[in-house]
Amino acid sequence: MAVELFAGIPVSDHGRVLAWYEPLLGAAPAIRPDDVEAVWELGGHRCVYTDLRPAHAGHAMHTLFVDDLDAWGAGIAAPRIEPAERETYADGVRKVTYRDPDGDEIGFGGAPVD
Repeated sequence: MAVELFAGIPVSDHGRVLAWYEPLLGAAPAIRPDDVEAVWELGGHRCVYTDLRPAHAGHAMHTLFVDDLDAWGAGIAAPRIEPAERETYADGVRKVTYRDPDGDEIGFGGAPVD
């Protein structure tokens, strides 16, 4: 059975979060279906999207596991985007968490360093 992911992030100001998510995710949105949504395709059938829903903004929590966490972090091209947290779990798995302007949490996880 194939599984596809379409993870939503409610936001309060679409223009502001576009400027924040583009450097975090490394590209402009792949799809702009209308004036209040933006979709980033992170891999085959795995997408993250923002949607203008001010009453719900700030409550999303997503973690993306990437194959090279250090390279991903180095690729974020905006100095104003700094991690809110860095964690290393007992098994060596690492996680870096960012918070968008509304407080939504976007984490990136990576395998233990050898």
